Amino acid sequence: MEDGYQNRTAFIKGAKDIAKEVKRQAVKKGSQDGGYYRGDSQAANDDEGGHSDSTEGHDEDDEIYEGEYQGIPRADSGKGSLAGGPGSMGAGAQQFRDIGVSEAQRRKDQEELAQQYETILQECGHGKFQWTLYFVLGLALMADGVEIFVVGFVLPSAEKDMCLSEPNKSMLGLIVYFGMMVGAFLWGALADRIGRRQSLLISLSINSIFSFFSSFVQGYSTFLFCRLLSGVGIGGSIPIVFSYYSEFLAQEKRGEHLSWLCMFWMIGGIYASAMAWAIIPHYGWSFQMGSAYQFHSWRVFVLVCAFPSVAAIAALSAMPESPRFYLENGKHDEGWMILKQVHDTNMRAKGYPERVFSVTTIKTVKQMDELVEIGTDTPVWQRYRMKIMSLSQQIRNNILACFSPEYKRTTFMLMAVWFTMSFSYYGLTVWFPDMIKYIQKQEYEAKTKTFTKERVEHVTFNFTLENQVHRQGHYFNDKFLNLKLKSMVFEDSVFEECYFEDITSTHTFFRNCTFIATLFYNTDLFKYRLVNSKLINSTFLHNKEGCMLDFSDDFNNAYMIYFVNFLGTLAVLPGNIVSALLMDKIGRLRMLAGSSVISCVSCFFLMFGNSESGMIALLCLFGGISIASWNALDVITVELYPSDKRTTAFGFLNALCKLAAVLGISIFQSFVGITKAVPILFAAGALAAGSFLATKLPETRGQVLQ
Repeated sequence: MEDGYQNRTAFIKGAKDIAKEVKRQAVKKGSQDGGYYRGDSQAANDDEGGHSDSTEGHDEDDEIYEGEYQGIPRADSGKGSLAGGPGSMGAGAQQFRDIGVSEAQRRKDQEELAQQYETILQECGHGKFQWTLYFVLGLALMADGVEIFVVGFVLPSAEKDMCLSEPNKSMLGLIVYFGMMVGAFLWGALADRIGRRQSLLISLSINSIFSFFSSFVQGYSTFLFCRLLSGVGIGGSIPIVFSYYSEFLAQEKRGEHLSWLCMFWMIGGIYASAMAWAIIPHYGWSFQMGSAYQFHSWRVFVLVCAFPSVAAIAALSAMPESPRFYLENGKHDEGWMILKQVHDTNMRAKGYPERVFSVTTIKTVKQMDELVEIGTDTPVWQRYRMKIMSLSQQIRNNILACFSPEYKRTTFMLMAVWFTMSFSYYGLTVWFPDMIKYIQKQEYEAKTKTFTKERVEHVTFNFTLENQVHRQGHYFNDKFLNLKLKSMVFEDSVFEECYFEDITSTHTFFRNCTFIATLFYNTDLFKYRLVNSKLINSTFLHNKEGCMLDFSDDFNNAYMIYFVNFLGTLAVLPGNIVSALLMDKIGRLRMLAGSSVISCVSCFFLMFGNSESGMIALLCLFGGISIASWNALDVITVELYPSDKRTTAFGFLNALCKLAAVLGISIFQSFVGITKAVPILFAAGALAAGSFLATKLPETRGQVLQ
């Protein structure tokens, strides 16, 4: 042993002596030719003294300079690179060659790691650990599903509580999608740099905080702002959750169990529907402090909808980071410990605690030199600025890498498929309830009673007036006490010496009316309800601030909003089960293209939906069929990109999905009450294009996770 060590030491010393002699000859030749290096004589003197700074930091096994870990270049790396030096071009070329070599080595390391990682996951097995993580990440996905439905459920209440106009209602409905679009892009990119678990914890925390605040704020602008930031937070859940979970799944389990994970999005929709049904109609749960602060039952619902996100944060705190992320970033020990934890947890649960994790060394990926040395004397703000700039540059490089020649075709094809599916799915699912409301409105208006040129004197109204139109009426010395006005219209009428007290109105307007010597006491008849009306010697006292809620007559409306969405999300269950069971058997592409084609065909049945029950049945049919294509698309997206770009690409595509949703909702809603043919043709055409493009994607079934 000692002899071997001495022989090895003598060999290394001899190699160093040879290297010094070669360098000395090169320096001598360079001096005779006029000199390619500045300071060569000093370097030669150092070498003759038997000491070289450039070799002092070398490791004998892999020849890595220890200063590189601190962002410090080699002592001889600056030679020939000074401005104007003849060796600068050679140094630049050498630098590009070094970068090319490093990237090639990194790709090779990633390929070796992918193969070894799959073998390790096979040894770890599928068991208790994966199922625990399944439920933890399912809570995060459930929070995303809840977020989609929250605004739609509270909008009928919030529009009255905040006196929202039609443009404000539309913005409140779309603001969540804008927030989720930003969040998907931001958190997806960050998850590839700072880790899946950490990014998911931050995003869920932002969602929880601003969901909580949005239930208490009173103004429309602040509520809008809180829902926007809540959407930004939850936007990161889908791209991170699927990437995170996939890195704990072996190849033969990946498609099936990622599809099972999609069920939690459906559970989120069911949870939101059930909570809305249980909470919002209970108006007795409301309280108010004067007329300035009102906390109605819909705000309790908003608060309850933050629970899945809070539960996901608590559960995720006990789970480890993805070992694949650690190994991709050169952290061998951390990755190995987590994989050992997965193995030991599963083996103990299966009754084999004696089985030992046989893996001793795992391939780690060569890291690109991205470190920048920042001195301790640098101000704190400047250090953070440098870190943020460095992180931003790394994210930018990751995004650009998704459009590199290697992934460009895949990225553009996936962009087209994501966009077409989202445009048609979200457009139709929002169009369905609007069409149902329109049908209800038509039936309601068909029962409207019209009164013309009536004259009413000295009469007291203390009951509900609903769905009536009064034209050219004259009301003299009448009293309207503790009255509910619902869908009432007064046109070209005169109110003389009348008294209005404790009036609560819904969809009620006075157009071209004249009020003479009339007193309004504690009413919500604001000026925007008095359209082109004249007030002569009339007085408003103690007006109610905000629109007072009263849904006691809106039971059927609540039934349609909550129950229809409950059925729509529940109808997804059969499609989810079928897609999970068949995903690994028939392949991702067949599942994606086949489901899209059947969804496209089902769109044409919408032409025959002329009743509420017919529209509800078609909504359930479309949702149950299309979920299989969404599951397949999620799995394909996860498997087509390498680990260091996976969440970045997924986040970018999911952001595009939300943009397509905004466009689809805006376009489809504009045709409500005009025609059904255009939205149906748009949706069917988009689905047909998506199914065709899906067949051009590569099949990922049976492949190891890159």
